[in-house]
Amino acid sequence: MFDLSKKNEFKSWRQYLHQIPELAFQENQTAEFIADKLTEFGLQVHRGLGKTGVVATLSSGNSHKKIALRADMDGLPIQEKNSFSHKSRHANTMHACGHDGHSAMLLAAAQYLAGHKKFNGTVYFIFQPAEEGRAGAKSMIDDGLFEKFPADSVFGMHNFPDIPVGHFAVKSGAMMASFDCFEITLTGQATHAAMPHLGNDVIVVAAQVINTLQTIVSRTLDPAHPAVVSITQIHAGNTWNALPETALLRGTFRCFDAVVKTTITEKIQHLVHAVSASFGINAEIAFNPENPGYPVTFNSEEETALALKAAIAVVGEQCVNQNPTPSMGSEDFAFMLQKKPGCYLWIGNGASENSCLLHNPHYDFNDEILSVGAAYWVKLVETVLKELA
Repeated sequence: MFDLSKKNEFKSWRQYLHQIPELAFQENQTAEFIADKLTEFGLQVHRGLGKTGVVATLSSGNSHKKIALRADMDGLPIQEKNSFSHKSRHANTMHACGHDGHSAMLLAAAQYLAGHKKFNGTVYFIFQPAEEGRAGAKSMIDDGLFEKFPADSVFGMHNFPDIPVGHFAVKSGAMMASFDCFEITLTGQATHAAMPHLGNDVIVVAAQVINTLQTIVSRTLDPAHPAVVSITQIHAGNTWNALPETALLRGTFRCFDAVVKTTITEKIQHLVHAVSASFGINAEIAFNPENPGYPVTFNSEEETALALKAAIAVVGEQCVNQNPTPSMGSEDFAFMLQKKPGCYLWIGNGASENSCLLHNPHYDFNDEILSVGAAYWVKLVETVLKELA
C-alpha cells in the first residue's frame, strides 16, 4: 500500500516527534506539527479540545456513517538513555511508550485516505493529549468531542513489545485493566532516632502497611479474578538521626471487575486504618487525588469483528492473535469506549531485547511497523465505510 519513499517520510515524522516529547496537556509543538500536516493533506482541522487535542475531518461519498480513529501524543517524565541521533532533545522527558509512533501511523493513514478516498462516509482523526495518567481522553470528551464529532464508533491502537513485527492482537471484552491510585499519609510523633520509645515511628508503620496491603490480592480476592496492588512511592524523613513526623505512601491498583474494584478500595481503607491505629498513628487516605482513575478498556463485539477483519486483511489470519491475555496496564481510551462502541488492539513492536520495554529509558518505537499500522487504519476505514459500488 505504501512505497519505500512514503515509508521514509513516515519514519522522518516519527523520529522528529520522538525528539520533541511533551508532557500531559503541554503537547503544543507536537500538536502544531500534526495540525500542519493534516492541513497540508487537505483535511479540516480543529484544535483545543482537551487543551492541546487535535481532531481532523475527512469525508467522501454520501453516506452518513462516521468512524473515529484515535492516537495519543504525550510523552513521559523519563530521562532518555538512548544515544541515537533522534533521541529526545528535552531533559527528563521522552517518548517511552510509542505515542510518537501512534501519531505518525495515524498521520500516514490520513495522508493516504485524503489522496485516495476509497470509502463512503466520514473519518475523524483524533490526536489526544495526556494519556499517561492524566485522562486526556476524558478531557476531550468533557470539552464536547463526540458532540462536535459525532462518530458512530471509535478505534484505538497501541504498540506492544514482544508481539512480533507484522502481527496484531485483539479480542472482544476486556483488553486493559482499570486504573486507580491512592495516597496514604501517616502522621505520628517525631523523636530522636536514639529514643524511639518517646515517639511513634511512622516508618515502621509504613513498612507494616505495605506488607499488609499485599494480602488483599493473595488472601481477600477470588484467585479467578485478576488484580494487582502496588506501592510505587515512599517519602519519609530527611536526616540520619531523627524519626520523622509523617510518611507518605503512593500506589496503584488494577483489575477487570467493578465488584473487585470496590472490594480493593474498601480493604485498603480498612487495613491502613487498622494497622495505623494499632501503633497509635493517624492515617489519611485519598483515592485518585490527581486524576479520575481509568475504567476497564472494553471492546464491543461488533466493532472488534470489524477490526479483526481489517487486521487479517493486512497481515493474514495466522498473524493475528484472536485471544490475547488482557493486560493489567490501563488506557484512558476506555473513556471513549464508554461513550461509543469500538475496539482497541495491539500492534507488534518486535522483541523487547536490551530493555526495550514500554516506560523504559531505552525504549524506542520500531519504525518498521509504521506502514503496517497505517495500512490497518486504512483497511479499517475501507471496511467500516464501504465505498460506493
